[in-house]
Amino acid sequence: MTIKIKGLRINGGIRADKIRLVDESNNQVGVVDKPYALERAQQVGLDLVEVAPNNDPPVCRIMDYGKWLYEQKRKIREARKKSHHAGVLKEIRLRPETDLHDVDIKVRHAREFIEKGHKVQFTLMFRGRQIMHRDKGFEMLNKIAESLGDLSKIDHNCELTGKRLSLVLAPK
Repeated sequence: MTIKIKGLRINGGIRADKIRLVDESNNQVGVVDKPYALERAQQVGLDLVEVAPNNDPPVCRIMDYGKWLYEQKRKIREARKKSHHAGVLKEIRLRPETDLHDVDIKVRHAREFIEKGHKVQFTLMFRGRQIMHRDKGFEMLNKIAESLGDLSKIDHNCELTGKRLSLVLAPK
């Protein structure tokens, strides 16, 4: 039986006659014959896995290969979960003449995003001569920051770049 997964050979797939054996409690047994190592793995009820085939003699370990694979997949899954929320930025766009009711709806959406752990960027876009009334834009964004103050903190304060005014909120 030859099983080869990601460069590891298991049980009967080991080709060398003499191998360096590491037992189930990570103790060096030394250089032994392959049949002896297979018999010892069967006595314990575990697998004999070739972990370093390029060494002379190859290094084999007695371990529960299924459990090891499960733990590796679990570590990858956990790392993926943690990295998913790290850089997610949701953007909500507004105009200076946006009605209060519409702003409330957008704030409600932002509240849902922040509860899920995402950062939220409010972008207020000015057109034409609207830029002359920047103070109204700053007021609107400050009111939004106050209304979401219980859940979030200000990550980047209001900044004007060109004709866009932006505010970034992050969860507490």
